[in-house]
Amino acid sequence: MINVVLVGLMGSGKSTVGALIATATGRTLIDTDTAISTMTGQAVRQLWEEGGEEAYRQMESQVVLDALDGTVPCVIAAPGGVVLDPVVRAALVDAFVVWLRTDPATLAERVRPGDHRPLLADRPLEVLSAMALDRAHLYADVADVTIDTDLVDAESVATAVLQHLRRLPANS
Repeated sequence: MINVVLVGLMGSGKSTVGALIATATGRTLIDTDTAISTMTGQAVRQLWEEGGEEAYRQMESQVVLDALDGTVPCVIAAPGGVVLDPVVRAALVDAFVVWLRTDPATLAERVRPGDHRPLLADRPLEVLSAMALDRAHLYADVADVTIDTDLVDAESVATAVLQHLRRLPANS
């Protein structure tokens, strides 16, 4: 079985959709933020403040690379910035990558600044719009499938991902 990796900006539904796909396929779910918090015993914001963005991004990349290199097929709810790392982008070639594309205005309604979203500050729409512009080509480059999530619920998105997954060769 192949690893399934969900990419997209924060709030696009990666964790929720990932859990549904993992349950439906019998794969292990790896939610990167949860894995890092469990591993370090600290909240995202704490890690971000102590080590900075670059240190946190390295941890995110390592969790994704370790999951991709593991022996157990998994669903990875990847961090929004994982596509910024060229090593991770190269490693994603061997996975089934789904870009959960969402309009920044929708994302701004879904997310709230808090302990696990240090980049948003008090300007979510502005920050998410800039991220969408900067990262769209990277998400498109790594994605095998793109699913727009603006007007659909998580169950519908998961169903669409599963339909695409079933079209892959039998060992997927």
